[in-house]
Amino acid sequence: MRLAIFDLDNTLLAGDSDHLWGEFLCANGYVDAAVYKARNDQFYADYLAGKLDVIAYQNFCQEILGSTEKSVLEQWHAQFMRDYIEPIILPKGEALIAQHRAAGDYIMIITATNHFITAPIAQRLGVDHLIATECGMQMGQYTGELTGVPSFQAGKITRLNTWLSENQATLLDSYFYSDSHNDLPLLEKVAQAIAVDPDERLRAIAQERGWQIISLRDE
Repeated sequence: MRLAIFDLDNTLLAGDSDHLWGEFLCANGYVDAAVYKARNDQFYADYLAGKLDVIAYQNFCQEILGSTEKSVLEQWHAQFMRDYIEPIILPKGEALIAQHRAAGDYIMIITATNHFITAPIAQRLGVDHLIATECGMQMGQYTGELTGVPSFQAGKITRLNTWLSENQATLLDSYFYSDSHNDLPLLEKVAQAIAVDPDERLRAIAQERGWQIISLRDE
């Protein structure tokens, strides 16, 4: 089984679903917009700079999951998918997924964004498996706090290694597509590291190491 692994945000999507979820909450008055937006924007800036406190961020963005009924959250997410996610799904990304599927590869998304936000997106994209930061659950409702190891930076390797062990799989001949320097730990582990519309730091490293650089954005 050859793995084709994709980052999600700014790789298969022309935007960041995690940050956009915060924008959605603010736009619809589900949170105190001024306060929430300031914190959401700061966390995103920290992420771009490679200094995100992922535990603090996840507990911040999962807090509303713990204070809102699951059925209501599902209604919100359907609206979020329609208004915020569908418009930024990249057709070239879908075509690349289809290309790997035609080659018989096992297609996986591994993302630091939490499972509540990303599971419907992964289903929409038709991938075989999703590894995302997990949301705490208790008696059928979200706790509002993360659980387990966040799939961020080296945490992606930790989570992926667990999956590989459970599925008797390896990274032999594997691909990983990402836009972010935050994904360097996993890019360095796979057989074929591919930088997708990379940030400046990743572009420089990819050029230095001879990694393929591609764009999935419209020309």
